[in-house]
Amino acid sequence: MDATRAQAPAVLPARADVPPAPPVARTTAGYVKGERTGGVIAFRGIPYAAAPVGPLRFASPRPPAAWSGVRDAGQAAGTFLQPDGTGSEDALYVNVWTPSTHQTTARPVLVHVHGGSWSSGGAAGVDGARLAERGDVVVVTFGHRLGVFGFGLHEELADPETGSYANWGLQDQVAALRWTHENAAAFGGDPGNITLVGAEAGGASVHQLALLPVTRPLIRRIVPVRPAHVRAPGLCLTAEDARTVYDTLAARFGTTVPGLRAVPAAELNAAWHRLFSVRPEERPVRSGRHYRGPVLDGVWLRAYDHEQPPPELPVLSVYAAPGLPPAGPGPADEAELRTWITELLRQADPAADRTAADEVLRAYRAAALAEGRTAGLPSLWAAIREDAHFRHPVLRMADRHARAGRWPQYVLELALPAAAHPADPAHPAGPAGPAHPAAAHEAAVALLFGTRGPAGHLAGAADTDGQPSREPTEAGEVLADLVVSFARTGVPRAPRVPDWPALSPGRPRALVLGGAAVARTGALPQQGQLRFWDDTGRVPGRA
Repeated sequence: MDATRAQAPAVLPARADVPPAPPVARTTAGYVKGERTGGVIAFRGIPYAAAPVGPLRFASPRPPAAWSGVRDAGQAAGTFLQPDGTGSEDALYVNVWTPSTHQTTARPVLVHVHGGSWSSGGAAGVDGARLAERGDVVVVTFGHRLGVFGFGLHEELADPETGSYANWGLQDQVAALRWTHENAAAFGGDPGNITLVGAEAGGASVHQLALLPVTRPLIRRIVPVRPAHVRAPGLCLTAEDARTVYDTLAARFGTTVPGLRAVPAAELNAAWHRLFSVRPEERPVRSGRHYRGPVLDGVWLRAYDHEQPPPELPVLSVYAAPGLPPAGPGPADEAELRTWITELLRQADPAADRTAADEVLRAYRAAALAEGRTAGLPSLWAAIREDAHFRHPVLRMADRHARAGRWPQYVLELALPAAAHPADPAHPAGPAGPAHPAAAHEAAVALLFGTRGPAGHLAGAADTDGQPSREPTEAGEVLADLVVSFARTGVPRAPRVPDWPALSPGRPRALVLGGAAVARTGALPQQGQLRFWDDTGRVPGRA
């Protein structure tokens, strides 16, 4: 008898009553143990950076401490501090969903950057299991610093190691992307095929990450959904205003700007939000702005979005169709509508007045009547706000990308009305202006991931008995297939979707998702409204 064979141990058959061993993956900091859920393996709560607390508050992200043994990754971490005081500073973690950790075929990696006006939200609102299983892809979500802790600027907060003194939340995003590139293979993903997906503030973030020299080589494609493109003073603090805010906070707490690192996080968070909860003219910043986005610092944000060249990679841009029923209450009367329009215009031009608001209202009312559309106050307000904040910048950026001609740009119009949404907690109603309802960006995220968003709804139409119709499910399946196809091949294709050409100069066509046909191609609607913003220059979109 062969001695080698004689000494070989017997292979015992697997016992049906013994569960399989928990899946384990090896990251750069140590081993992690996930859990099988349906057809995927979920790894939750993996640190991608050290907790930004104590001396690391307002510091560039540091690598997480390595661990020995196997770390349990069965529970997601909490969100970063929210406007209502929930959450904590210790929130720099990633969640990963993968069909398998084996690398028989490396899978595309989809990294989701959450929205929330740079001051709310988190990874907890998105579950990547369905998309990972349906598309055979690896899905990554993560949390990052928000509000006063994440998006500001002050030279007295310079990091002694990196010299950076601004945009800590954007630096966290860079760190999470680097972590994904370094660890994708451990979860069966292809580190050379990473696609970024983000909505609203997250959509602006994926655009910025695609332009940064340190991260551009790590990204293959991007899918910005209704991005809130950064511009001052409407969608970011100016550097001067940021310094004023931190000086004001330091004075109120009786400390220096570096001393803000020792202020209890909940108190500092509450004080920051109180500064922006009063009427614009009562705020300490000259612009009177509403939002809290990246600040122009020359390093992490080198220029405003409309001033930078288009990303040198394929882009799939998603925006909300004009003319959708408004989400949330509309203005009570025409006087209130003019007030709301004035406040909206002041986010781009602090000198805007009622005369400018009248000009906008006349143009939109005339366009609606000329095209046979409703000219009711709620519809006019919804169209004006959507175009000024989102549709005009998105489509003008897409035009510019198409004119450059080096990389394909696909444009998708989401034509599903959002179900009733509560007001966005980051933008409360009251003396600061009208509530900003959470709408199309949450609808797109809920559709793509097939899960209920942070507001507890599944966006989409409803049938006559008030129950959700099949249309959102069908549209969500198509959207998921398109995004996965784009991530895998660079070309968005899906069953039930007609041939969809990339955007080209002089041919403004989009894929319209929603309605009886589920998906169809068509010319971009209501171009006259967009030309109004071009002609007045009140909303930057061209460069």
